[in-house]
Amino acid sequence: MVDAARAAKMADRIKVIVAKTLERGIRDPRLGFVTITDVRVTGDLQHASVFYTVYGTDEERSDSAAALKSATGLVRREVGKNLTARLTPSIQFIADGIPENAALIDSLLTEAQQRDASVDALKKSAKYAGEEDPYVKPRDLAAEEEAAGFDDDEDDTTQA
Repeated sequence: MVDAARAAKMADRIKVIVAKTLERGIRDPRLGFVTITDVRVTGDLQHASVFYTVYGTDEERSDSAAALKSATGLVRREVGKNLTARLTPSIQFIADGIPENAALIDSLLTEAQQRDASVDALKKSAKYAGEEDPYVKPRDLAAEEEAAGFDDDEDDTTQA
């Protein structure tokens, strides 16, 4: 097993090498606007997974995937030339789902915003199911007796 820091450095170096190779070395007309998003190297440094995204339509994505698959040998040769490792790792290109995930998250946020707006509209026209103030208040006995017609003060004065 290799040190994780060494594997991370190697992955960063492979990312730069692959990006430069795609920019300058590959003349395939099928290759579209490809961006290398991440590279992950296995613990034994024998395999590198290169994650990429393609800006464009589904047809351009599939054409770029075919171009990358056909250029895997060229890319591996360039990585081997520019990497200071005893063995050159095998390269595998994997389409990254970042744009699709971002679109999904964006649609979910839009839906949440619309639901919040509908709840706010319902809140403005809402009324209480019972009393407006449902909390029990202490009884005011003097006010209740006065409303009922009881007056203790008059009874006290007539007896004396």
